[in-house]
Amino acid sequence: MTMIQTRKAPQAVGAYSQGILIENTLYVSGQLPLIPETMAMVVDDIKAQTTRCLENILAIVEAAGLSKHDIVRCGVFMTNLQEFAAMNDAYSTFFGEHKPARAAVEVRALPKQATIEIDAIAIKT
Repeated sequence: MTMIQTRKAPQAVGAYSQGILIENTLYVSGQLPLIPETMAMVVDDIKAQTTRCLENILAIVEAAGLSKHDIVRCGVFMTNLQEFAAMNDAYSTFFGEHKPARAAVEVRALPKQATIEIDAIAIKT
C-alpha cells in the first residue's frame, strides 16, 4: 500500500490520505472544491465547484502515475440535487468521451460546509 500525496491538490483536512495505491488500483479520497494553494473554497456556481473537485482528483491521479482515462468510478455527494444538471454538465465537459461509472447522492452536510464532494477510483491498465 502506497500513500499518494501531492501539493497540486488540497492537503487532507482530516485523518486520511489524498490517495492510496494498492497494486494497480488507486483510491482517491473525497475532494472538496478547495484551491490547493490557498485552501480557500471555490464559492462560484456548482459548475466551477465540480470542476475544481475534478481537477483536485486529477492531480492525485497524476501523482500516482495514472491519467484521467484510468478513472473508472466517481462518487458525487451534493447537498442539493436540484443542481444535478449543472453539476452533470461540468462533469461531462471535464471527462469528454471518457465516461467512468458514477453514483450521485444528496447528503445533508459536507465538511467545511461544502456543497459538493467527489471521490474516485482509478485502475492502471
